[in-house]
Amino acid sequence: MAGVGVKLHRIYGKNSILSKMFGFIYSTILSIAPMILIILSVFIMGVLLGFSKVGYASRELFSSTILYIFIFSLLAAAPFNTVLSRYMSDIIYNETFEDIMPCFILGLFMNIVFGCAAAIPFCVREYLVGGVNFIYTFTGFCGFVALVIVFYAMIYLNIFKDYKKTSLFFLIGSIFSVLFSLLLVKVFKRSVTYSMLLSLVLGFLLIACLEYGTIKRYFKTNSGNYIAVLKYFKRYWLLVVSNTLYTAGLFVHNFVFWNTDMQMKVAEVFVCAPSYDMATCIAMFTNISTTVIFITRVEMYFHERYRGYSEAVIGGRGMDIENTKRRMFRQLSMELMNLARVQFIISVVVFFVCIVVLPQIGFSGMIMKIYPCLAAGYFILFIMYACIVFLYYFNDMIGALLTSACFFAGVLIFSLISVHLTEIWYGMGVVTGSFIGWVVSYYRIRWVERHMDEHIFCDGNILEKGKGVKPTAKVYDRYAVWKVSNDNRR
Repeated sequence: MAGVGVKLHRIYGKNSILSKMFGFIYSTILSIAPMILIILSVFIMGVLLGFSKVGYASRELFSSTILYIFIFSLLAAAPFNTVLSRYMSDIIYNETFEDIMPCFILGLFMNIVFGCAAAIPFCVREYLVGGVNFIYTFTGFCGFVALVIVFYAMIYLNIFKDYKKTSLFFLIGSIFSVLFSLLLVKVFKRSVTYSMLLSLVLGFLLIACLEYGTIKRYFKTNSGNYIAVLKYFKRYWLLVVSNTLYTAGLFVHNFVFWNTDMQMKVAEVFVCAPSYDMATCIAMFTNISTTVIFITRVEMYFHERYRGYSEAVIGGRGMDIENTKRRMFRQLSMELMNLARVQFIISVVVFFVCIVVLPQIGFSGMIMKIYPCLAAGYFILFIMYACIVFLYYFNDMIGALLTSACFFAGVLIFSLISVHLTEIWYGMGVVTGSFIGWVVSYYRIRWVERHMDEHIFCDGNILEKGKGVKPTAKVYDRYAVWKVSNDNRR
């Protein structure tokens, strides 16, 4: 399948204003379109169905349910998806495509079991303690499972650069959700909030079915080699820990503020901090273009340098290896600088637009006090994540783990401190934790650059590793040799 970089080169190669705009739109479709489509579908349903006129309790129950579905589906998938992505990449490199379906089935099973182990007790408590209707509770649980499957199946489509189909499936699911919610409310006279929830859940299930059908169409054979997948979790356990810590760091500051005076409880089980959560959402969207820019730049420029270095290592001269290595790390530095420079300009513009426009449409007060610090924090956070991706490129799992651990610890510790400060400093946990993580990742990349030759040429084994009785360490006995020599003389 053709790489994304080839298509982007073709678009940007026309070197016109229209081509630049089309390239940015295309990059957006590849990266963040699914999230935008889901948010847009919820917004459209709310406008068409009169969500703002529904009772306060019903609105907050719906909002909390959707919030929990998204956050905890991401947390449930975090321990598995990075290792499974690594396994998939190795399968593609070895061209043993019959091993993909065992990976998909086993990974899906682990994601669902791990997610349900946490979701079922919560839903039981929601029904028994919170007094939420059983059908409503079960529908929310189904939405959680469906979204876990959707996020998991996206890995397989994205590894094969099939971003357009992913976005298309989300578009189909979003359109279905909007139309089905209108049918439930206008024709069958069902309640607005339950109709929106059920429609979203069915939309997620539709997306999951389309993704699964595409994967089955690509890979029709199953080798049944499930043991190899489990061995990867033992071999790359550092990836499990690092991705889990990074994902937890994205939300741990929210969890801290959920337990402060800003806390709001819904149905005795859902806990949130609406002002802080809304400020977090706006801050994230202020810097979300970082993902688009990063994917575009990496696919167009850095990947070529990385491939050139890899080819030189396989069959090039020493001079070629050294030259391609220097060019690769020079390109890496340029990409980080360009990413920070371009995103800074975009974030400043979006920030001032938000400061002016949002108070006019009802987002004011504490939300706008918290927002500036969080916006700065997410700017640094996305730059830090770019460094983590580069560490993954170089197979530096220890560096990725150090970065994620420092990021998580920094966000947690400084968020606990910031709750005692004024509102404008509530986002200090995200700012400080992201900065610490960025510093660690940046210096780790420089360390990798200095030790690249050792990492590539010395990280191996002459003999295959195995299990058994360890042989003796003695390889030579001069007295035994002397005795044999004397016996021969006689």
